[in-house]
Amino acid sequence: MILIGASGHAKVILDILEQNGVEIECLVDANPELKVLCGYLVHHDSGFDFEGKDAIVAIGSNAIRKELSERLTCSFQSAIHPKAILDKTVKIGKGTTVMAGAVLNRDSVIGKHAIINTSSSIDHDCIISDFVHISPNATLCGNVLVGEGTQLGAGATVIPNISIGKWAVIGAGSVVINDVPDFAVVVGNPARVIKYINDQG
Repeated sequence: MILIGASGHAKVILDILEQNGVEIECLVDANPELKVLCGYLVHHDSGFDFEGKDAIVAIGSNAIRKELSERLTCSFQSAIHPKAILDKTVKIGKGTTVMAGAVLNRDSVIGKHAIINTSSSIDHDCIISDFVHISPNATLCGNVLVGEGTQLGAGATVIPNISIGKWAVIGAGSVVINDVPDFAVVVGNPARVIKYINDQG
């Protein structure tokens, strides 16, 4: 397995792989100054042969994960921490990572290259689209839809039956009680739209 990206997010994924007994070949990063991370060799991405390698894009930016996953010719793999709790019906897309303490309940579907971060909670029948990041301690009640590329901040709460658009940002600690449009930035309790961001898709 190789990790694409060598920052703090990669450190967490290294832990998941180590706990699952996965052999880690190396990391690959755009920063030529990086040589080693957590004892693993870091290669510069210039000239690195990605063809067919088992890989995870270990980069927190949703937009960069999308760009790299669509450009590189790797065999993308998921990584699930052994201390995450997943119902047997949960579906996980390729390239997605699930951190320690996360809980994913019945019939939820997680897309490709998503991040389900530490101690987050996703209840029954949620649909989490590709390239989403559910931050630590965020809580999604049942039947929540989260669109592509959206970021839910740490400790955010979403009540049942809410639809959140694509490439939106939900501020840390926000309480979402209404649907959220595409590209909206919402904050507060209750969460309100404070601005819109450019199309990142």
